[in-house]
Amino acid sequence: MAEQTAWAGHGVRADDGGFALRAPEGTSYRVDLTDGVFAPGNPLLAEYCEGRRVIAFLGPSVDRLYGEQLRRYLAERLAPGSWSVVVIGGGEAQKTMDSVERICAEAKAAGLDRRGVMIAVGGGVTCDTVGFAAAVYCRGVRYIKVNTTLVGQVDVGVGVKTGVNALGTKNMLGSYHPAHASINDPAFLRTLPARQIRCGLGEIAKMAVIKDARLFRALEECPEVFRQPCPPPSWLAADGGRGVEDYVLRTSMALMMEELCPNLRENDLARLVDFGHTFGPVIETASDYRIAHGESVAVDMAISSELARVLGVIGAEDCERIVRLISRLGLPVHDPQTCTPELMQRALRASWERRGRRLHLVVPDGIGSAVFVDDLEDIPAAALEEALDALAVRSGTLPGPLAVAH
Repeated sequence: MAEQTAWAGHGVRADDGGFALRAPEGTSYRVDLTDGVFAPGNPLLAEYCEGRRVIAFLGPSVDRLYGEQLRRYLAERLAPGSWSVVVIGGGEAQKTMDSVERICAEAKAAGLDRRGVMIAVGGGVTCDTVGFAAAVYCRGVRYIKVNTTLVGQVDVGVGVKTGVNALGTKNMLGSYHPAHASINDPAFLRTLPARQIRCGLGEIAKMAVIKDARLFRALEECPEVFRQPCPPPSWLAADGGRGVEDYVLRTSMALMMEELCPNLRENDLARLVDFGHTFGPVIETASDYRIAHGESVAVDMAISSELARVLGVIGAEDCERIVRLISRLGLPVHDPQTCTPELMQRALRASWERRGRRLHLVVPDGIGSAVFVDDLEDIPAAALEEALDALAVRSGTLPGPLAVAH
């Protein structure tokens, strides 16, 4: 377990075992990369528990795949009677205050006190829900994230937000509650369904489009990354000999943490990492979660890129590259049931209200670069309709339509 406060100042530092972050406002935390997190010989998770009482929560699928390993690890590494494992409901429909209350009830029944630790083993839904429960239980207890999905490892697992869906709105209730530890084991990715890999690639593509042309190029040359072996491109093989998966995973984590660090608690509502998260939440909710989070991010990125083209912010060639990459990753670029001008206008209005009466719509102005459109008036209804019409046409000619994204 690496020391979390090993330097003065603030920023993100990388080492062989992961990344450490220290924000300007004083929050510090670490995201670890490790092999075999539940292997009896790996002390990392047990060391983070620090001899405290522990209750671990995981969903049914994760329990089926890794529950026995987790229980065996805790039995060998922690004191008898000091730990328990609880299986909770999985899926977006379970990301509710009712689930938070059930988690707190299980913690109380297990005798967890203010010194106790909740462990969330799973993807974004599990970590968001357990994290929020940890934030409010006894006014805040420690929790540890063991991120088992690609979205979890590159997005949820590297930030400090927790939350649940409420009042017809995604993540309406939540908190900023940094995890005591966040652990990524790339081996978990080998058992993920293809759809979950694609959803994670959506979040990775987001960071590539707005921050890193090299990462974008890697995805273009290896769109099947995490799904089948991909020889490193010559330019990457010459750059330290790193494999494509390692490069993509570590680069995505670092980019997200570097972008979050100076504005960890979102005092500034203009955030580049909100690319893909203006139209996306409304698309996801309006579909009754038929469209998964990573898929809604993909559709949002496509809409925002086409809108940037229509507004003259980005050239047609770069827009084409972005939309084509999204599709080559197996993600949708359009959904006829939700991508209507009326609903997308409603999404813009909702974001304007949520972001302090400023739109802060993130649009790319090139590959690896993005800018903000701040005023609703800067997006004429005709421009949005033109962008949506263009995507409707593209979706019939590109690979990876929503119909095969499940």
